[in-house]
Amino acid sequence: MQIVLASKNKKKIQELKRMLEDLSIEILSLDNFPNLGEVVEDGCTFEENALKKARYVKEKTGLSALADDSGLEVEALGGRPGIFSARYAGEHASDEDNIKKLLMEMREIPEDKRQARFVCCIALVLSTGEEKVFWGYVNGKITMEPRGDLGFGYDPVFIPEGYTLTFAEMPSEEKDRISHRRIALDNLKHYLVKFSQLYKQNLS
Repeated sequence: MQIVLASKNKKKIQELKRMLEDLSIEILSLDNFPNLGEVVEDGCTFEENALKKARYVKEKTGLSALADDSGLEVEALGGRPGIFSARYAGEHASDEDNIKKLLMEMREIPEDKRQARFVCCIALVLSTGEEKVFWGYVNGKITMEPRGDLGFGYDPVFIPEGYTLTFAEMPSEEKDRISHRRIALDNLKHYLVKFSQLYKQNLS
């Protein structure tokens, strides 16, 4: 069985492949399909964006497709940046640009009011047309300044609840174990195990 990850974010692809490596499923990425165009993420929710990407890739490749839309929700900012997390400082903003804007907006917010959470929505659109959505959340808080050089996105400014290190200060194995993407993927994996078993039975 093959599944295409609907992403060109190399760090995200590495993270997703690492978390799914124990499944007997061949994981492809958009690098295997260089002629596919970009999907405009114009949905109003994480779920809408994830499903839109997965549906597009499934339609164009004929293979099962997996897409995630994830982001950071800051309580003191009314849930921003939310679905705009990747382009918070502009359409082509870097991670550093987005973090700089976030910290500037939060410069007057004290340490005890900087609660936030990472959200991950994973959409799976199977080659049969069946669709499934899986969610993961991790609560935490925003630091006063970036710390660490691992991970990507807002990892340098996010400390998960119960920890003192930011995601960007954690070894990848530790982050993988507790992240919002891990929680969503665990829910996905439970489903894929059952699906792959049925898939093998149908082939035999």
